[in-house]
Amino acid sequence: MSNQLVAKRYASALFQIAKEQQILSTVEEELRVVKEVLQYNPDLKAVLKSSKLPIEKKKEIVKNAFTSVNQYVLNTVLILIERHREGEIVEVVNQFTELTNDELGIAEAEVTSIRPLSDAEREAISATFAAKIGKKSLRIENIVDSDLLGGVMLRIGNRIYDGSLRGKLSRLERKLLS
Repeated sequence: MSNQLVAKRYASALFQIAKEQQILSTVEEELRVVKEVLQYNPDLKAVLKSSKLPIEKKKEIVKNAFTSVNQYVLNTVLILIERHREGEIVEVVNQFTELTNDELGIAEAEVTSIRPLSDAEREAISATFAAKIGKKSLRIENIVDSDLLGGVMLRIGNRIYDGSLRGKLSRLERKLLS
């Protein structure tokens, strides 16, 4: 069975519980924290992947590391460890986020700009582009790139909206050369 399919099953189960308990946003935020900790803490990652460490010790380490998270989140992580699926935790978080976003009408977006966006700019971009793709809002990750020269470049899923000065100059160059 593929890793993505396994992760989707765990994510779906957790999603159903969170939806029934009406704590979708809370569980999603806590899962994001778990994902960040695992991605940016190579020591914890190495401990979880270690075949020499007993499962009970791994579970104890995780319980101590994530004392403040919801019981459903912790139990899901512990079950994954118990079933030797530690490597699937990040993918379970990704699948859960996707399910939650679909339920709440949210899309993930990367906005590349020359400087950090203000809250008003984030809201304006979210309102404009969420309507274009049929969602309620966008969850924006702002990436700062000084090579843009000006404007913004937006990526939602596999769609790219290029309103950057660099992109406009590139399109003008292609038009002039053809």
